Amino acid sequence: MKITIERAALLRSLGHVQSVVERRNTIPILSNVLLRAGDGELALTATDMDLEIVESVPAEVLRPGSTTAPAHTLYDIVRKLPDGSQIELDCGDGNVLTLRSGRSNFKLGCLPIEDFPQMSGGEMAHCFTLQAGDLRTLVDRTRFAISTEETRYYLNGIYLHSARGQSGEADVAVLRAVATDGHRLARVEMPLPDGAEGIPGVIVPRKTVAEIRKLIDEAADRIEVSLSETKVRFGFDSIVVTSKLIDGTFPDYERVIPTGNDKVMEVAARVFASAVDRVATISTEKSRAVKLSLGQGSLVLSATSPEAGSATEELEVSYSSSPLEIGFNSRYLLDITQQIEGEVARFTMADAASPTVVRDVADGAALYVLMPMRV
Repeated sequence: MKITIERAALLRSLGHVQSVVERRNTIPILSNVLLRAGDGELALTATDMDLEIVESVPAEVLRPGSTTAPAHTLYDIVRKLPDGSQIELDCGDGNVLTLRSGRSNFKLGCLPIEDFPQMSGGEMAHCFTLQAGDLRTLVDRTRFAISTEETRYYLNGIYLHSARGQSGEADVAVLRAVATDGHRLARVEMPLPDGAEGIPGVIVPRKTVAEIRKLIDEAADRIEVSLSETKVRFGFDSIVVTSKLIDGTFPDYERVIPTGNDKVMEVAARVFASAVDRVATISTEKSRAVKLSLGQGSLVLSATSPEAGSATEELEVSYSSSPLEIGFNSRYLLDITQQIEGEVARFTMADAASPTVVRDVADGAALYVLMPMRV
């Protein structure tokens, strides 16, 4: 294999694929990126056995071929080369990759391409297309609620499935993304794309969600999503991301979404978030508790800590039910209010011990559930 390629193009692609490669690997080949040259392009592949990224980039191919090279080392070398430089990659006997650029010359040890695991194969029964902006919304509004508790592995991702949702008075088919860690739940939906009818409910792992989110900022408008019972594939521009799905059953989340909450508070979302953030400065690092004391048209936020003292702040709100005191983890409260893009957040509560529902008044597509805590 022998190619010449622009530094900027190689750096961008290496940046995308090397982030999949774990820094500490017990299997040496997984520290490497697979390089395949042919037909005027270089294809780079990286995998951790659960997630694979393949990206193609234009290159001048002087001699087709393939090899593997240490991903992080190659990325660091290319990153440190001067802007605008041309890079020559030459792998003669397959054991050593020579990288030349200007007066710089590097030799990197290679591992056999036969050892490199392949994930991309296999049929995907369901295919549909999403706008990049829609996928970004589904991810951004749910991923903060993904559980990091490894023992509850079935909560370590976003549950993607088709469902029936409400659009005005009508009952319509929707694509729904849900994440929960047991303390809070995020549910976002959008009209079901063509081709997504009958898709299986799948749990997309946290790492895959993070990688996809990084890539879609640079993506074209449309993203091809393909699904099987065990894998999901995202294809856009010259990148294909294939991931194993979490093999588990997502809990029946509908059961934890209360429907009978009768106490309604509406508050300016930005003002509320800022006030929670200020008052929470006092709350202890462990509990992060903030108390909401509700009365007619007013809300008092308070926090106390044995070491730091106490804080209160009063806000005007729309509230006309009986007085209520309820406590929340301030971090969770902020995570949810930061998802509210409209002016007003609506909190629907029952009592101090029952889950609270939070919605964006201007956007019916997203719903959040937050468990209260004792304060």
